[in-house]
Amino acid sequence: MATEIKAPTFPESVADGTIATWHKKPGEACKRDELLADIETDKVVLEIVAPADGALSEVLKEEGDVILSEEVIARFEVGAAGTAAPAEAAKAETERAEAAVPAVANNEDPILSPAARRAAEENGVNPSQVTGTGKDGRVTKEDVLAFAKSGAATPAPAAAPAPVAAPAPQPIAAGERVEKRVPMTRLRAKVAERLVEAQQTAAMLTTFNEVNMKPIMDLRKQYKDVFEKRHGTKMGFMSFFVKAACEALKRQPVVNASIDGNDIVYHGYQDIGVAVSSDRGLVVPVLRDVDDMSLADMESSIRDFGIKARDGKLGIEDMTGGTFTISNGGVFGSLLSTPILNPPQAAILGMHKIQERPMAVDGEVVILPMMYLALSYDHRLLDGKEAVTFLVTMKELLEDPARMLLDI
Repeated sequence: MATEIKAPTFPESVADGTIATWHKKPGEACKRDELLADIETDKVVLEIVAPADGALSEVLKEEGDVILSEEVIARFEVGAAGTAAPAEAAKAETERAEAAVPAVANNEDPILSPAARRAAEENGVNPSQVTGTGKDGRVTKEDVLAFAKSGAATPAPAAAPAPVAAPAPQPIAAGERVEKRVPMTRLRAKVAERLVEAQQTAAMLTTFNEVNMKPIMDLRKQYKDVFEKRHGTKMGFMSFFVKAACEALKRQPVVNASIDGNDIVYHGYQDIGVAVSSDRGLVVPVLRDVDDMSLADMESSIRDFGIKARDGKLGIEDMTGGTFTISNGGVFGSLLSTPILNPPQAAILGMHKIQERPMAVDGEVVILPMMYLALSYDHRLLDGKEAVTFLVTMKELLEDPARMLLDI
């Protein structure tokens, strides 16, 4: 029974998609829910799986073709023995090849089909020793294999030529200018479009501060083993920043707002996106209702997002919405940067590398692990006062984590 394979229903924010990869070819057997194809959209990669046991009978959209929501991309034969078709085709080809070989009257030279001759060479069988059972005494491939299996094979009179080794890749000559051109993925193209749009439409400004990471590092060193044993996830730094950002957003609600036309939308909840780098581009999965999450919940969710991003399993629902974004360039060694807004959000926080620096503390020089923080914000919505106050609040909460628990 044939059935149509359709593209999934795309959400309103996704206009179309592109066939990225076909994992199965027509006639190739597959099981129910086995991956057939990947469809790349502006936001995520969607998977098409087999509706039942069977095989693809026809592919209507090739890799690289643009498709619309619910468009038919292939036809699937339910219950088809996918491996039988190639086997039957090979058998028919052998029979045709055998029929095409003319009979030879020379009794010293057995009549071989091309398939039988190839099998004889591969198995070291002397064709003159094999009794043919085919039409007019032809030696078939099955005759050769049966003879080889019986153990009566002797080396063929002429040894097969030794396989020629593949030529080693030639080193690039000095001064040679090598180029490689690949198409930009839809996800990376969309990210680029949104970043350019943010720079062109928002009055973007960045303010900086620095935070002493020693209190959090000491806290993490003291409790990380107990934390992991109790909650089943490691204690990282990101959860502290997400928690501090949530508290700072509640104290400065305008940083958590967004612009919709001529209106300002104030969100009564904190959905914080965490920028994650993947092979296909930058993605921003969202932690929802952060105010109700524990540090362990945050760490577990962030870890799951990282695994999904690596495997290309993030769904559109994982990245929809968000009222504020945190980007951590420090994991790649960035010491200082100016993050770009994630529209329509009003602000984005940039974390950076923890660097030991000499700091003046109570009139003395002390070596402390310091991190620069950067807050890029839309000056159409935020004034410098709100942005700087938000960043100072972040600094105070991170340098004294007890403030987050005591809400002071």
